Amino acid sequence: MGKAADWLREERRRTLGDWVAVCLGCGHAQRYFDEFEAELPAACPQCARELRVRCPACDARFSSAFAVDCEACGGPLRSAEQFGVPIRKHERRRS
Repeated sequence: MGKAADWLREERRRTLGDWVAVCLGCGHAQRYFDEFEAELPAACPQCARELRVRCPACDARFSSAFAVDCEACGGPLRSAEQFGVPIRKHERRRS
């Protein structure tokens, strides 16, 4: 990724939040800042299932709504599929 993409990613994080919480049921994602973690709901506002904020194995936060494995310990954050479709980042290919 180029410098422009890195800059854009950092700008989004400064605007929307450094970390992400993800619903284990419906996939709802919510970005948040450190100081607002305590204000996050325990349950998803859409389906009332668990809203995962930290890795269950090592308690590390995660920064991507597409993360399925913890960057810190490698443990699973959630299932690698959502609605029968693999969760993954799609990279744009230049033609």
